Amino acid sequence: MKKASTKTTKAPVTAPKAKDVAKKTVAVKKPTAVKKAAVVKAAPTKVAKKPALVVTPRSAAPAVKASSKKAVSTVITALVDVGFGNTLYLRGEGVGINWDSGVALECNSENKWEIALPAASKPLIFKFLINDSTWSAGADYVCEPGSSVTLTPTF
Repeated sequence: MKKASTKTTKAPVTAPKAKDVAKKTVAVKKPTAVKKAAVVKAAPTKVAKKPALVVTPRSAAPAVKASSKKAVSTVITALVDVGFGNTLYLRGEGVGINWDSGVALECNSENKWEIALPAASKPLIFKFLINDSTWSAGADYVCEPGSSVTLTPTF
């Protein structure tokens, strides 16, 4: 007795018709060239340095003269590290400050504090304080109205 064949036969594969191939053809776009932006370097600018002002205590010398007559406000800068979490204050005589309560300076970096006081007609007399309680050592500072001074107080 013969065994039955278990082979299955597949239908013959036929080539796709020309119409079907044409329908499946996809147009491929060529990539467009990417243009690089021109890099423009800025010309270096020159910054004119102002002459440094030296402020001495009131008892030792006369007041410091203003560095520029165009300035209307007085800018006081202190270069001192008062420690993390502490604030530098200013007390004195003049427009915007008094001896009874301090005005906080703005911290611009870890050891640079600055305040701009309104225009005045009289010289400013002042001292620095840490947290409005610990006074700076030495005599009071004096500066002319409209000047910009940089000081390094000690405590």
